[in-house]
Amino acid sequence: QVQLVESGGGLVQAGGSLRLSCAASGSIFSVNVMGWYRQAPGKQRELVAAITSGGSTNYADSVKGRFTSSRDNAKNTVYLQMNSLKPEDTAVYYCNADVTHYRGSNYYTGDYWGQGTQVTVSS
Repeated sequence: QVQLVESGGGLVQAGGSLRLSCAASGSIFSVNVMGWYRQAPGKQRELVAAITSGGSTNYADSVKGRFTSSRDNAKNTVYLQMNSLKPEDTAVYYCNADVTHYRGSNYYTGDYWGQGTQVTVSS
């Protein structure tokens, strides 16, 4: 079993910054791609940023130059540094990870989600 626990959301004024963290725990063999998604009210969930275990990143056009994703592989943790926040960044942010875990002598790969953390940017 694998759990993803997020932290770092909150309320911030436009132009401010927040840093989200997401830690994976459980019987983990390896954590492959980790990503951040967000879902605003009435909208579909969208990819914000993704990072491979080697550190390659991919960002949504709407956040390029403002958000930076990083990870600590030793801690199975991914971060999202969000700068120059805008009201349109307001959403619930979800962590996602592709994880290979084990149960006894068997290995499984699955896609896991965190519980979500609210980010609210006031104008």
